[in-house]
Amino acid sequence: MKTKTIQARNLKRKQNTPLTLPEIPNKCYFTIGEVGVLCAVKPHVLRYWELEFTQLKPIKRRGNRRYYQMTDVLIARRIRKLLYDDGFTIEGARLQLQSIPLDPNKSAQTETDVKKMIADLEGILQKLKTQEISQ
Repeated sequence: MKTKTIQARNLKRKQNTPLTLPEIPNKCYFTIGEVGVLCAVKPHVLRYWELEFTQLKPIKRRGNRRYYQMTDVLIARRIRKLLYDDGFTIEGARLQLQSIPLDPNKSAQTETDVKKMIADLEGILQKLKTQEISQ
């Protein structure tokens, strides 16, 4: 009886740890299967999210085939993070998405700015360490 409880706890812990998602390739359009792999969800989940989140709007072509653009993939990843990692409900995630607009260029720019700041701070730290040694 105790081993089942321990196994259940360990399984729950594994489910709560954030998943590292694969890097998004530089493409114009993605199929629903590709987006499912990039977001670690099944295609039926993406179709459900299209109903619940107005921001997620893939292009539909012949035979109702869905083609997602880069912004759609980023929105799907954000939805996944809000629902699975942050623990929001559908309604809560919807409100979060409405309050913070997604701009892929801005997030990439912010990431490079942060990396530059880290490099600058490491340089300052090295200078301070060399000053301490010389004194």
